[in-house]
Amino acid sequence: MSNLVLDESSMNREASRGYSWWFSGDAFERQAAQDRRPPRRNLSAKLWSHPGRLTILYFFALIVLATVLLELPISAHNRMVTDPVVAFFTAVSAASTCGIQVVNTTTHWSLFGQAVILLAVQFGGLGVMTFASLIALAVNKHIKASQRMLTARELGATKLSETKGVLNAVLVTTLLIEVITFLALFPGLLHVNHGNVRHALWEALFFAVISYNNAGFTPDGAGLHVNSWGVGLPVLLSAFCGTLGFPVLLNLMRAARKHTPPKRWTLHTKITLIGTFCMVAVSLLWFRCVEWNNHILFSHADLQTRLRYALTAAVMPRTSGFDPSWVPDVSDPTKVFMSAFMFIGGGSTSTAGGIRVTTFTVVLLVCRAAFRGKRDVTVFHKRINERTTMTAVSIMTTCLILVFTVSLALMAVSGCSLSNALFDTCSAFGLGGYTVGVADQSDPAALLLLATTMIIGRIGPMTIAYAINRPSEAQAVRFPEEPIIVG
Repeated sequence: MSNLVLDESSMNREASRGYSWWFSGDAFERQAAQDRRPPRRNLSAKLWSHPGRLTILYFFALIVLATVLLELPISAHNRMVTDPVVAFFTAVSAASTCGIQVVNTTTHWSLFGQAVILLAVQFGGLGVMTFASLIALAVNKHIKASQRMLTARELGATKLSETKGVLNAVLVTTLLIEVITFLALFPGLLHVNHGNVRHALWEALFFAVISYNNAGFTPDGAGLHVNSWGVGLPVLLSAFCGTLGFPVLLNLMRAARKHTPPKRWTLHTKITLIGTFCMVAVSLLWFRCVEWNNHILFSHADLQTRLRYALTAAVMPRTSGFDPSWVPDVSDPTKVFMSAFMFIGGGSTSTAGGIRVTTFTVVLLVCRAAFRGKRDVTVFHKRINERTTMTAVSIMTTCLILVFTVSLALMAVSGCSLSNALFDTCSAFGLGGYTVGVADQSDPAALLLLATTMIIGRIGPMTIAYAINRPSEAQAVRFPEEPIIVG
């Protein structure tokens, strides 16, 4: 080091070999000038640094593009221009992966129109999982590094600022499940279509994408083919996987590969799985006890078929929206019950909607701690951070107010009953995909109300709040020892 000059200028950098040139005076002057005039970032950098606004921009662009394509004469069977309100509502329903239909997908839309719906569902599902994961990473930039690393690992990223890992995890998980579903569906659909290979291939592709993304569109009038286990069971399992969220699926895949016992699964995975299975069990018990003697729902069915119908009714209405023909015939208590479950929805960063299972579970844990007179909210011997509990309670309260307000507005504009208004509102917000008739193409005001609710339900209140604030002002969602993704 004796041959190095320490007080050199930037002209002597070659001689210094990179050891000490930054001590020169002009280097400090240039750094100070850069601090006074921060470099301008291009539009791409600004958007990626603010995923909340990018999420909203992405979904509105997707909705506009799908609406324009669905209004083209080639999208309809009769080669006529579709009503703009119907095209917009269908585009919103597809991009939000909700699946509420105001026209028959089979008879109204041509093959091109069905392809537009399919692509809107696919990009809508991929978009929500990707952007929700990026937001979960972005809002943790103010917490300590160890917890940020846990969050990044939970979402499939290997670095704190790495988005490529998240994108790869989402794409691989989505395509893998959809390919498996496609292969499992094809033999059953080939049998249902009496050996028509071309039609069976299209239906298998359509159902594979729609089921994982939990949208209720169907490519033919037969719907879910609930009488055929060869079709109904793969759709059921794919839809169930879609409600869990890809962080849970990634954790389960890694646990299976490394033979990790359940007690070492992530806290987010444990809460999501337990909450989801409890909801399915309660829903199955409800339909078994309340609707078991509903002759319209279980018309001329034996015990095995009734159990199959009950299982489908227990899993599907929460998020999927397949085979909606039986929904208007259930009792009013069941409509309210289904409304509550659609309001809760599926797992965080999943294709399902609602306030999320993790949010609802955290609120229940807060209630348990309050009733037991404890200050700390704990689960599995881990303390849940106060910021997480506050976020969960805020999300649930805000969404309750939203659903109540929209339900009253629907009653005012359509004259429907409270149970029907609540059902369609919760279906739109929770992306359940079912309707009892409030969503009618003859009532544009009701359609616009429900479309707005679907957009809010898909984007989510946390994303909207994060988009309103500047990045420096956005409040970080503080996670406990292991991250629980709420909202």
